[in-house]
Amino acid sequence: MANMGLATATNNQVILRDYVSGFPKESDMYMAATTVDLSVPVGSMTVLVKNLYLSCDPRSRTRMGKPDPSSPASLAHAYAIGKPITGFGVCKTIDSGHPNFKTGDLLWGRVGWEEYSLITPTLSSHFKIHHTDVPLSYYTGLLGITGLTAYVGFYEICSSKKGETVFVSAASGAVGQLVGQFAKMSGCYVVGSASSKEKVDLLKTKFGYDEAFNYKEEHDLSAALKRCFPEGIDIYFENVGGKMLDAVLQNMRTNGRIAVCGMISQYNLEEPEGLRNITNIYHKRIRVQGFAAIECFDRYSKFLEFVLPYIRQGKITYIEDIAQGLENGPSALIGLFHGKNVGKQLVAVAPE
Repeated sequence: MANMGLATATNNQVILRDYVSGFPKESDMYMAATTVDLSVPVGSMTVLVKNLYLSCDPRSRTRMGKPDPSSPASLAHAYAIGKPITGFGVCKTIDSGHPNFKTGDLLWGRVGWEEYSLITPTLSSHFKIHHTDVPLSYYTGLLGITGLTAYVGFYEICSSKKGETVFVSAASGAVGQLVGQFAKMSGCYVVGSASSKEKVDLLKTKFGYDEAFNYKEEHDLSAALKRCFPEGIDIYFENVGGKMLDAVLQNMRTNGRIAVCGMISQYNLEEPEGLRNITNIYHKRIRVQGFAAIECFDRYSKFLEFVLPYIRQGKITYIEDIAQGLENGPSALIGLFHGKNVGKQLVAVAPE
């Protein structure tokens, strides 16, 4: 039941200053403080939450650009100038007018980049956290949209078979680190690419990748892939697009599958890079499928049943890169586009 008190609190927020073109900068966002009522309006179905962790996601870049008036999807997903940016986060209920949430409940889902958010929960936007024997921060990634992305992309779209060859780009990132482990658990040969020696070492020593390479040190990406996959690639889990995708198309095997969950190399370009090797899709009968985990929440409970035992048994390695404090959120988010994060990037807003 809604709180009848009149208490208020300062609510610090990360605000989008203006639409972004090219690479985003910290100065494209700024901190602002407002006041929030610590009780929800009487009779409303809203929930006031205190944000604990915020997820930094590359897709935020696509929402920072000027929306295309001719595209309803663009208009619907664009951030609003002068308003807090939004994303996925883990939070705790402060007050609630919603019958499914009570004070003290933990949940994850869509929130603002701010200390407190007033949300209206839906079945596909906010999820109560029932399993607290694992780190709460995991619900920004491994047990949230990131883990669901890896699960749906690898097991449903790629439909791997034991002994197949798998390549993962941005392999040390939030999604990539999980895809590699899922592939090894399925009996596949797995290779990943990353942007530094540190990340390449991490792939081989922590995440169990059979081989890995630093794409920045390769003058010929196709040759690098040929070296790692002399017989070709069965499955490619696509995170970056551009030149890497073009090189992969040259090295795919007949009836290969490509799951596309993102193309981070293209988000900041005024003119997206073209593909030269696209005819391989036809010649090699390659299936390319884009997907978004936000459309796959009907599989979330199945995903939890699958992954939680592995986490509890210590059979999944998961690395987080945690920025402390909301004020450090913009730099953490921008860092994604320069490869500064190791593992899943998130922001710790408040103590649990």
